[in-house]
Amino acid sequence: MRILTKAILALCLAAAGQAQAITVFACEPEWASLTRTLLPEVSVRTATTHLQDPHHIEARPSLIAQIRGADFAICTGAELEAAWLPMLQARAGNPKVQNGQPSMFFAAQHVELIDPFKGTITPYSGDVHANGNPHFHTDPRRVLQVAKALAARLGSLYPEKKLLVNQNLANFESELQAKIAVWEKQLQALRGRSVITQHASFGYLWPWLGLKPVADLEPKPGMPPTAAHLEKVLAISKTQPPIGIIIAQHHDPKPARWLAGSMGMPSKLLIIPATVTDDQPGAITRWFDQLVTQVTGLAK
Repeated sequence: MRILTKAILALCLAAAGQAQAITVFACEPEWASLTRTLLPEVSVRTATTHLQDPHHIEARPSLIAQIRGADFAICTGAELEAAWLPMLQARAGNPKVQNGQPSMFFAAQHVELIDPFKGTITPYSGDVHANGNPHFHTDPRRVLQVAKALAARLGSLYPEKKLLVNQNLANFESELQAKIAVWEKQLQALRGRSVITQHASFGYLWPWLGLKPVADLEPKPGMPPTAAHLEKVLAISKTQPPIGIIIAQHHDPKPARWLAGSMGMPSKLLIIPATVTDDQPGAITRWFDQLVTQVTGLAK
């Protein structure tokens, strides 16, 4: 009887511990990884992967269920998820993760954005953003700014976790700052060189790398490349020769392959993930390692 009682007590304590676990809904895998880096014990559900365009996600019932049960949500903001996140929030009916609530964290509110769209936005404008380019996770310095803001928010919401979160933030900051110094040394050979790209997926990466994007495969943001536009890009490449063509994995590679072949540089086409390929702790650092290694390879 005594053994049975202890077993039941242990099960009850385990169940209580599970019930108290913090459940997080992350719109993108980079923020899922960052949250896990700061607080590894959280249970995270991620809405997208590196093989998806985060602008265009279906508000599936499974995602509604995930955000309905979330204690905390972290998304990019800056209108990146405007086509689907509001629908998830409305249908889930979870008061914790509505805009303006402490448990709804938008990373874009904690960094300076570049290239805000100027002019009137119409249905024909494409994937443009009045507040600026939302793909700032491609700059490790801005990722660190988000990490600091996220740590402060988590520490405020969960004071019993504050010491752990701050320790993990200090470790992450120390590692990332050391890595940035190494990466920037690797990137010296790239500075001032030209590149052809697609969309603004790496818009923050280019200034950090010192690269100059001279042409975009898309005639308008989010619009698939057309034959006429690709001919224009090909003409530009003859007057401003790039070191390579770089596109994201979630883009159709056929237009870029045609262009690379027409330019006589098929080996200089680089197809890389536009975000982390997993959402585990440390994924952000591993992803930047991959980016820097692959992009610097173009200069050889």
